Amino acid sequence: MIIDTLDNLKKYESLNPLFPKVVEFLNTHDLATMESGKHEIEGKDLFVNIQMAKGKTPDEAVIETHDKMIDIQIPLTAAETFGYTPREALPAAEYNAEKDITKIPDLAAESYVTAQPGSFCIFFPQDGHAPCIAGVPEIKKAIFKVKA
Repeated sequence: MIIDTLDNLKKYESLNPLFPKVVEFLNTHDLATMESGKHEIEGKDLFVNIQMAKGKTPDEAVIETHDKMIDIQIPLTAAETFGYTPREALPAAEYNAEKDITKIPDLAAESYVTAQPGSFCIFFPQDGHAPCIAGVPEIKKAIFKVKA
């Protein structure tokens, strides 16, 4: 997991061959004004979901992992807290291959980080994360899905 400001995202381009395309997209698009929904950048290998997400409490948030994709999560309208637990510390759970997600309900995260608008969190396949923890009823966010 990585948390940093968007100004520093370029420093992480070498971690994945598609990360430079994320930086380019951010330089040419205003996420705050984009319509909700899926926006393809490189087909199924790289896209961004713009969504209005329900703010959750830490108890309501569900830990998830992805096998094939990396998440770059960017809160747009309010601070968003993410629960974090290394995948190796999570119990086995059913994987949904179609949606590339494993959900682990009823488990508190080991730690929490908060990203402000203008920041991002990158979650790799080894990172269990519980998104959408926020002190507001709803937040607008962007989730870049990048082929791992």
